[in-house]
Amino acid sequence: MKVKDINVGILRIEGTNCEQESYDSFKRLGANPEFVHLKQLLGMDCTKDEKRDIFDYQCLMMPGGFSAGDYIRAGAIFAARIKSKLQKDLSEFVSQEYPVLGICNGFQVLTELGLLPGVDNVVSAIPEACLYLNDSNRFECRPTLLKHENNGTCVFTSKIPKNDIRLIPSAHAEGKLLFPQEEQDKYLKKLEENDQVVFRYVDPEGNYAGYPWNPNGSLSNIAGICNHIGNVFGMMPHPERTFYRHQHPDWTAKGLNENIGDGKAIFESVLEYISRRF
Repeated sequence: MKVKDINVGILRIEGTNCEQESYDSFKRLGANPEFVHLKQLLGMDCTKDEKRDIFDYQCLMMPGGFSAGDYIRAGAIFAARIKSKLQKDLSEFVSQEYPVLGICNGFQVLTELGLLPGVDNVVSAIPEACLYLNDSNRFECRPTLLKHENNGTCVFTSKIPKNDIRLIPSAHAEGKLLFPQEEQDKYLKKLEENDQVVFRYVDPEGNYAGYPWNPNGSLSNIAGICNHIGNVFGMMPHPERTFYRHQHPDWTAKGLNENIGDGKAIFESVLEYISRRF
C-alpha cells in the first residue's frame, strides 16, 4: 500500500483538543488523515454520507485532550461510548493487526477499553491498568526525556534506535501508570518479557529518575507501552508537539538539524508498517 492511500481516522468527541496537531503529523508525511467524530462510527446524529466504518481506515488514533471533561475518570466516558457499539469491530480491527495509537488522553482511553496493557488477549473485559493522578496532584506541562527501550515489537517506534533518548513534552494531570496493587510486579514482569515497554522517563544523563523527570510517578518510569502484538500503542507525552526541531525548547542553542523533531519518527514508523503489511 502506498502512503498516499493510507487512511487514518483521528477520533474525537467533546473535549478532545489535540486532533489538529495529530492530523497534521500524518498529513505532512503524505498520508490521508480524517477527523472522525465518534458519532459517525456509531451512526448517530449524522447523515448517510457522514457515517463511517472502522474498516474505512488502516490506522486509528485517539488524540490528547480532556474527552467528556474527564468526568468519572480520564478517558472513561470516551471508552464507554466506544464499548457500547464498537467493541466487537474494534477487537477485530486489532486482531487483523491494524494499528491503534493513543496519546495522553488517548492512552487513558486505551486502558479503559482494555486494549492496553494487552499482555495476553486482544482486549480484556475490564480494565487491567489505569492512568492515575500525578504524584504532584496537579497538571504537569513540561519537556520530558524518553528512553526508547523496545526491541522491535512496537510498530510505532521501528525507526527509533534502541536506547535513543528523545525529548517529547508531557501535559497531563493523570499520567501515573498503575496496575492492581497486589499484581504490579506480575504485570511489570510480563510487560518486560513480552517486549511491551516502549518508553521510560529518564534524566539528561539517561538515568531513571524521579520528579521532575518522571512527571507523574509512573510505575518503573514507564511513559509508553504497546500490546503483546505491538500494534496498539499508548504514551502519555505528545510526539505531535515535537514533529519539527523548531518545536523543541532548546533549538536556538542546539540548532535545527534539518528541522527533524524527536516525535516525527513515531508517525513515520507506523506509516512504514502499514505500507509493508497491507
